[in-house]
Amino acid sequence: MKSLNILVTGGAGFIGSHLVSKLLSAGHRVIVIDNFHPYYAKERKRKQFSVLTDGYDICIHEIDLLDSRKVNEVFQLYQFDCVYHLAALPGVPNSLLQPLDYVDYDIKATINVLKAAGDGGVKHVLFASSSSVYGNQGHVPLREEMAIGNVASPYAAAKYGAESFCYAYANIFGYQLTIFRYFTVYGPWGRPDMAVSQFIHRLLRGEEIVVYGTKTARDYTFVSDIVDGMIAALHRSGSNDVFNLGSGNPITMEKLLALLQMHFPAMKIKYAPERIGDVKATWADITKAQQAFGYKPAVTFAEGLARTIEWAKKYDA
Repeated sequence: MKSLNILVTGGAGFIGSHLVSKLLSAGHRVIVIDNFHPYYAKERKRKQFSVLTDGYDICIHEIDLLDSRKVNEVFQLYQFDCVYHLAALPGVPNSLLQPLDYVDYDIKATINVLKAAGDGGVKHVLFASSSSVYGNQGHVPLREEMAIGNVASPYAAAKYGAESFCYAYANIFGYQLTIFRYFTVYGPWGRPDMAVSQFIHRLLRGEEIVVYGTKTARDYTFVSDIVDGMIAALHRSGSNDVFNLGSGNPITMEKLLALLQMHFPAMKIKYAPERIGDVKATWADITKAQQAFGYKPAVTFAEGLARTIEWAKKYDA
């Protein structure tokens, strides 16, 4: 594979750190932009990035993507071949409390990156979106064309809007555009606000876990499968397009709890009402990504959960 000059925004985050590590091991030159937003602890981000990129000399620009001047300076300095734009403010519950922050960090910041990419001659922009753009459609496999803007949270609305801006600037500048819709990514260094991470963290301490709502299901996708799919799409042919990246195998909350109990027999559970903004189920139809760039998730949920628990015992105990 030809070595490329690649920018990863949000490269010190959960998925970003894993992606940067894999790109570096493949021989690419990687530059990172991350503003170390305090959505979760900066120290945690710095540690995960250090562990995952150990042995590599890598440059991180700690800047805010809302500062268009600084963003443009980075693009002009390095002349990137392609950009993975992962930087965003995550979290459905928080978006209900601070919706305008999501307009800033998930839409305005994305526009700055898209415009800088066009001005900087970037050939391929790869954007990280979310399965949340599908809204509540029941327990059915979700195909890419089923996202029609009927979303359930400000976070989802921001991601759906950002996708539209991606198409606008790809058409303006003529670079290739690839949009990924992630389905409930988990694994080592997983975001601490996500259910799997929260559950494991509390169970290791003998604390009860809180389950919101009933009869829910999520298409849990191990982080290495997500990263492999993102890299496989780097050299894809075809027009601007959007692709689901999931496992294609939704796991009910009951199944998740049963698997956790195998590892934590004394598990204590508290049930609470479902939260506003949460969807009942996610289920990725991954046919399109399979056909376009050979995407094939390899890690079963049972295996991925076990690997995540083993990691947590070392780094989160």
